[in-house]
Amino acid sequence: MDPIEALERVSYLSDRGRLDSRKSEAFLKAAKVLRDLPADELQQRLTNGTVTFLPGIGPSTAAVIQQAAAGKVPDRIVKLEQETVVPLGAGAAIREALRGDCHTHSLASDGGASIATMAAAARALGHEYLVVTDHSPRLTVARGLTRDRLLAQLDEIAALNEAAATDGGTPFRILTGVEVDINLDGSLDGDDDVLARLDVVVASVHSKLTMDRSAMTRRMIAAIRNPHTDILGHCTGRKLDVSTDGTLVKVRRPQSNFDADAVFAACAEAQTAVEINSRPERQDPPDDLLDIAVDAGCLFSIDTDSHAPGQLEFLNYGADKAAAHRIAPERIVTTWTIEKLLEWTHRH
Repeated sequence: MDPIEALERVSYLSDRGRLDSRKSEAFLKAAKVLRDLPADELQQRLTNGTVTFLPGIGPSTAAVIQQAAAGKVPDRIVKLEQETVVPLGAGAAIREALRGDCHTHSLASDGGASIATMAAAARALGHEYLVVTDHSPRLTVARGLTRDRLLAQLDEIAALNEAAATDGGTPFRILTGVEVDINLDGSLDGDDDVLARLDVVVASVHSKLTMDRSAMTRRMIAAIRNPHTDILGHCTGRKLDVSTDGTLVKVRRPQSNFDADAVFAACAEAQTAVEINSRPERQDPPDDLLDIAVDAGCLFSIDTDSHAPGQLEFLNYGADKAAAHRIAPERIVTTWTIEKLLEWTHRH
């Protein structure tokens, strides 16, 4: 691999291993610095030992550059490849059946990579599709997309799909979507005409997570029954501190309180899928609630809620969780073909 590819691989593996995001960003910035250099300048600097004179290039990034330029797999990559592997156990068969991911973010909201970069990573993992679900307007802390920005994103995705269709590679498609916020009254934070144009709508609660149990139940059921809602995202909203080996350190944000029997019955009736959020710090729904959803007859969507390319491999966690709860693959919408998935989301 060349130095730019090496720097980007370090960033990818750092994200996969849930390491400090600042380090991941530093390697991406270093890759950009190299990409912007005039022809032959990098080689000149390698020869005269002035690589670290470049802005954003320190000892760590320089070591990766120098080793890659010398034709060696950088030591840092060798180490990270071994240490950041996402484990996969009993869910191997389900993971093999998964065709894509219905919940991901890009630079357009609070993600760390462009749509093109996220799509390339998904394609390299063998995905057949990737749904881009950046945040809706109300979630300003995550740079939620205004109506105009979301419409512009649809044009960007169309152009990327057109390019992918003619590149001769493995068939792959980017699907349009949004992670729409569920308002306090259960309405969705988005314009009906725009939501109707999207391939997939993930509806999630992001605010007032401690509201009264009855009110939260009514709020969630209203959103679940909304004809635009396809997937109920990270249903409890909890956040966990988890060590790199998967051990729970502490509950950083407790889960919201709602009538799970009523909420999942509504999901089953409306054919709104319950997301199995694969992020280690979410693991949502918790095991007891997932059992209720299984017994209620719900559909499920195993998603990563990725904010960086390396996090797309978190699907392994979700697959293992689904296997542990004996969820049949045919009940998991992310095992379906694109045609069947879109027939389901467009059932409205």
